[in-house]
Amino acid sequence: MTFLMILKKIVLTVLKYLSLMFFAFWAVLPIVSCVITAFKTDEEYNRTSVMVLPKNWLNFDNFVSAFKEANMARAFLNSTIILVCVLFFSVIIGTQLAYVLNRFKFPGNNIIRSLFLFASLLPGVAMQISSYEIMTKLHFINFLPGYIILMCGTDVISIYIFIQFFENIDKSLDESAIMDGASYFTIFYRILLPLLKPAIVTVCILKGVGTYNEYYNASLYLQDKKHLATVATSLYTFVGPLGSKYNLICAGVIISLLPALLVFIFCQKQIYSGLTAGAVKG
Repeated sequence: MTFLMILKKIVLTVLKYLSLMFFAFWAVLPIVSCVITAFKTDEEYNRTSVMVLPKNWLNFDNFVSAFKEANMARAFLNSTIILVCVLFFSVIIGTQLAYVLNRFKFPGNNIIRSLFLFASLLPGVAMQISSYEIMTKLHFINFLPGYIILMCGTDVISIYIFIQFFENIDKSLDESAIMDGASYFTIFYRILLPLLKPAIVTVCILKGVGTYNEYYNASLYLQDKKHLATVATSLYTFVGPLGSKYNLICAGVIISLLPALLVFIFCQKQIYSGLTAGAVKG
């Protein structure tokens, strides 16, 4: 190996790691800024820049104030109810739709798949007027079950993920179970559904993150901020015409991140295995 080749390899390695450090720095910077701001008092926040460290790292007054003033206990309860219901019904409905579309060939099967694809191409904003009219006529405004039904709407990406997994499950399993006298429901719930665990984990991550962080629909359809606030909308308590309390907002953001962080820490094995299996299927 010549000197130029060695030099070229060293330069490329250095550039690679420098670029990784550069992008990692800009990715971590907002989080670091949020943590620093969350521990500052009102006076420190008004007089110092964003990256100046607070004098007292043991000052948790902002976290207590954010939790109480934003009524985050109620917000966490509402978000948990919404998240559990949405994930449960989305998985059940999505797996059943994918099972029917993959295992049964009937007139209109391809049309239904095409309609799902067409629906995914429509921008969500373009459907807001009609969605709001439907929600109003059904009296689903300021109605938590109505919002859950809205969020359980057809998730095209999830359906296609389930269909892709069904295509990699041999149909001989179905045929063997039918010969043993099993019904279609038995085949689905006892044989095929357990095999969809990696796909279910992948869909729960995608759907769960979107539902937990949803602000626009939650703000639009759950207008009672006292009783129906979610974690995302509760942080809006500290934003007003006279200014925003960003130290309390940052404290609330950190509080809202804790449940997701705990779920990731305790379930990271299942999350990684689900994403890895989802990457190699198909």
